[in-house]
Amino acid sequence: MERLSIIIPTLNEEAWLLGTLRTVQALNPPAWDVVVVDGGSTDTTTTIAHGAGITVVQTSTAGRAIQMNEGARRASGTLLCFLHADTRIPTDLVSVARGALADDSIACAGFVSLMRSDGKTRWLISTLNLLKTHGAPLLFRPHLFLRGFRLLFGDQVMITRRDTFWSVGGFNESLPLLEDGDLCFKLLKRGRIKLIRRVVFSSDRRVRQWGTCKAVVMYLSIGILWGLGMPPGRMKRFYEDIR
Repeated sequence: MERLSIIIPTLNEEAWLLGTLRTVQALNPPAWDVVVVDGGSTDTTTTIAHGAGITVVQTSTAGRAIQMNEGARRASGTLLCFLHADTRIPTDLVSVARGALADDSIACAGFVSLMRSDGKTRWLISTLNLLKTHGAPLLFRPHLFLRGFRLLFGDQVMITRRDTFWSVGGFNESLPLLEDGDLCFKLLKRGRIKLIRRVVFSSDRRVRQWGTCKAVVMYLSIGILWGLGMPPGRMKRFYEDIR
């Protein structure tokens, strides 16, 4: 039976990490192992992880791609699950992941992500993000869409096989943004990208910081610029790092 490792990249996530770790520890069946990969937090993030009995790995450089690759090296499962520190997962995630990847034609799978805080769901933003999964490939890369390309982002809890992940070189550590979408491109060489019809919940911290109107413009702009081929390094200036 496939063993699922959960990898959580962190940087100053004290406000969110404990809640996420509680959902991880409530999994039934449990994950094979859980690795928090910290990029140099100056708050209590690592203390929280240690206190929860979670393995913590430190990287000398902060960067989501760098941290997730290091976590993949340290994890020992046959399946790799990349989880953001502010995302809540269902208790049956392990079974759902095994079921999704039981099909050898699937190279990667991810969930429907809803942005939520204080019991309130941001339906407009969540719907736009869901439409992006199918709509962006269909509009900008229709030939790849027909081959099974779907655009997943990190808040959708991406899951892939360990050997498949490393066969395409893992995450591109030179990318400051959209390393998840880039991975989907690479994994398409190994099989289809699947959207699991189950929900995970991510924090709406960026929407609260920006406001709904700015968030809509930001997310649409990034999607369009991605479709037009703008390098992620240039897009980074539009995407603030909010904790």
